[in-house]
Amino acid sequence: MAKNLIYDIHDKPKFSNMLLFALQQLLAILAATIAVPTIIGIPTQIPAAIFGAGIGTLIYQLFTRFKSPVFLGSSFAFLSSLGVALAYGYMGIFLGSLVAGGVYVVIALIIRFVGTGWITKLMPPVIIGPTVTLIGLSLAGAAMGDIVKANSSTLYATNNLAALVCGLVTFFTVVICSTQKKYTMPRLVPFVIGITAGYAVASVLTAIGMLADLDYLKIINWKPLVNNFVAEDGSFRGLAAIIDYPHFSIVEGIKELVTGEISPEVLVANPKATVITAGGIAEVVIAFLPVALVVFAEHIADHKNLSYIIDKDLIKDPGLDRTLLGDGVGSIVGTAFGVCPNTTYGESVGCVAITRNASVVTITTTAIMCMVLSFISPVMVLLQTIPACVMGGVCLTLYGFIAVSGLKMFKGLDLNDNKNLFVVSAILISGIGGLTIQIPYALAANGAIAKTIQITSIATALILGIVTNFVLTKIEKSKLGKANEEDAKDE
Repeated sequence: MAKNLIYDIHDKPKFSNMLLFALQQLLAILAATIAVPTIIGIPTQIPAAIFGAGIGTLIYQLFTRFKSPVFLGSSFAFLSSLGVALAYGYMGIFLGSLVAGGVYVVIALIIRFVGTGWITKLMPPVIIGPTVTLIGLSLAGAAMGDIVKANSSTLYATNNLAALVCGLVTFFTVVICSTQKKYTMPRLVPFVIGITAGYAVASVLTAIGMLADLDYLKIINWKPLVNNFVAEDGSFRGLAAIIDYPHFSIVEGIKELVTGEISPEVLVANPKATVITAGGIAEVVIAFLPVALVVFAEHIADHKNLSYIIDKDLIKDPGLDRTLLGDGVGSIVGTAFGVCPNTTYGESVGCVAITRNASVVTITTTAIMCMVLSFISPVMVLLQTIPACVMGGVCLTLYGFIAVSGLKMFKGLDLNDNKNLFVVSAILISGIGGLTIQIPYALAANGAIAKTIQITSIATALILGIVTNFVLTKIEKSKLGKANEEDAKDE
């Protein structure tokens, strides 16, 4: 068994325990998975996004021969690209996933025939370490924004002290369960226990708020749960209140092509949306292609980090070509059923790091659980009622572990060497500072820039780090070459 792991990659926990571990993974990735469809304006697609994440993860596991314990979910890197694709309905989104996944497949084939040596030179530890750290640190703002946020729609939804109490209860419960030595089970499911504790406190405060008519204490919004069972006229919604099916993107996209009409939920998000055209195809390709090329580097960073945690080099076994193929094909299929391209989740990696449970069976069970639960309406709605502050308490631990995992990669790195110092500085400062690249690709009639593609701050920082390292390495080699020539002349 690998060092510090309670369950190694091929270990199989007892069935009852495995279900609990899978639920924990689901809770760890839940907030991010449901956030993307909400951000792009189609929250009705949350069940489809969860189903898509599940089936995408299963495909990833198949390609990696069940050797990589990580979950795939909705990618934030493609948010701006999805905004472009949404203008052409569900088919535009699916086309975007084909482009993004296709990039991964092409790179995987190149690696299969050429090898990974060029990647090691392109992204050595001096780049991967700070990039992994940045992934954790860049999420800190979102986590701390959530930890003081209630789910209610009152004036006190943000900067709410009661919400902070719920978040801190969640945080300390997770921390205590993870660090106590007496019992094994709490160390394996700290997030389940932490979220339960935070939700319980939030429920008590919300009940008091409702009884005393104090909006400040209304942390949880239970209206979606009520609306799931009761129609607007007060009648029971029947079977749909128990079981409902997700609206799969590929099905909705085909309907748009056949009928020539855009789906109503897409029109709510973008009233100007039209059925995809030849010009629209070009626009979607331009929007997704450069982002996919950069996200490829984030894929490597995630797998380097996971490799360090489980003490197995995933770049060698199952191999970067397999992880890329799994990620690419899984993303395409996941989008066909869900609503956005998938990617490996830092939250999932953090969950493995904290619980020391690297069992791939757990990840596979989580994927199946997501697919099944996406059809069960009460569960989908109940999960959505988990307050932002409670998830913020969880993310305070998860994102911290991601950042620290990156810092651990600094071991053996000489930061007294100015070259390394500048590379690390370029990545951390540009990333934490939020530097992004805006690429214009369409002009308005008056000559003004009408549309741009945004490269995220993490991707921008990674590009800057690679370029800085390349330039300094070239200068270093050039100086070394000249010094050798002068020594030869002196001799």
